Amino acid sequence: MKARTRWDAVCTVEDLVPESGIAVWTSDGPVAVFYLPHRLPALFAISHTDPFSGANVLARGITGDLKGEPVVASPLYKQHFSLRTGICLEDDSVRVKTYPVLLDGNQIRLEISETRQESIAA
Repeated sequence: MKARTRWDAVCTVEDLVPESGIAVWTSDGPVAVFYLPHRLPALFAISHTDPFSGANVLARGITGDLKGEPVVASPLYKQHFSLRTGICLEDDSVRVKTYPVLLDGNQIRLEISETRQESIAA
C-alpha cells in the first residue's frame, strides 16, 4: 500500500537565499530548503537534523559541489550530505531524509507523507 502524500507550502521564493539554506517547520519535522540558482534543479530539501549530532543545523551548512554532486557540509562536524540523495559522502551508511520540492508560483512546496491512524475492526 503506497503512503499518501500532500504538497505543503513551506515558504516563498522571497524567503530563499541564493547558494544557501533556510530552515522550515513541517508536519514531518524541521526541514532545510536549499536554493542553488546555478544548478538544475535549483531547489533541494533535506532533513534539517544532523544525524551525527542530533542538532537542527543543516540549513546553516555551507553548500558546494563535490565531483558534480550538490552537497551541504554540516556546520558541526563538517560531513558532506548529498542534496539529491541525502547520503553522507564520508559514511555512506548514514543518510538524511530528502523531500521532493515544487515551485508553485511564488510558493515553495514540499511533498510530505501523511500520517494517519488506521482503525482496526474488532
